[in-house]
Amino acid sequence: MSSFLKSFLGGVVLLTAPQAFADSTTTIPAFNAAIATARTSNSPGGTTVRRAEMKTAVDVFLYDDGQVDAAERAFLGARINDLVFNIGVTATAQKYMIDVHELNDGATTHAPLWLDPMTQTPEVLFGATGALAASSSIMEGNIPSGQGVANQRTLNYKAAAAFGLQGAGKFTPITVQELLAKLSAHVISGTPNADEVDGALGLITQVSRNSNRLYTASWSCQTYCGGSGPSDQGGYFIAAVSTDRQFVRMVRVTTWSD
Repeated sequence: MSSFLKSFLGGVVLLTAPQAFADSTTTIPAFNAAIATARTSNSPGGTTVRRAEMKTAVDVFLYDDGQVDAAERAFLGARINDLVFNIGVTATAQKYMIDVHELNDGATTHAPLWLDPMTQTPEVLFGATGALAASSSIMEGNIPSGQGVANQRTLNYKAAAAFGLQGAGKFTPITVQELLAKLSAHVISGTPNADEVDGALGLITQVSRNSNRLYTASWSCQTYCGGSGPSDQGGYFIAAVSTDRQFVRMVRVTTWSD
């Protein structure tokens, strides 16, 4: 396995590992330090806090132990509602905070999300053949009314269970622009073409268009990966969630195999 793939796999293991590496006494100061750096005049956004800088700060809460605990969530909620804190924070950076806070809602059990393969192939659904379609698997389904919403615990659990994987990384929000860049990048079958990327983008955002709820997570699998035989594989998930947070369309893309 190349050093890049080993590094990638190590990152996924970190995201899914159950042990705690830190807690709010460490992560909150780390968040504050990252924001302070983002507000300096020589940062990429100058004194303005941009989305990428906010992501660096907020993701500290996830990447220490794979969850946003109660203290971290309360702290993040307070920042969302702090008018002084939000001076100089862009709207997209604010949205990242809000989206992470909503996704990591503190639920202790996953909702009954039933994901089934879509009846047509990725090639038909994307309207084009190519590397992306050949590297994709697509499922969708809903949570029965009144039985919960698509949150971190639900998406993380179902991403692994529905696709027959050992585990998945934690989901984080992405924008349509970030989704486009991800879909356009090299996958295991080659480099996607423009037609299938456009088709995939349309299929995914058809669900999230009104809700603006798009999430991504990494995945890796050793030995038997969803019935595909013995090998090490990895890639990413995209989850598009409806306005009521009860319908999910999920795409798994394989980007590497060893």
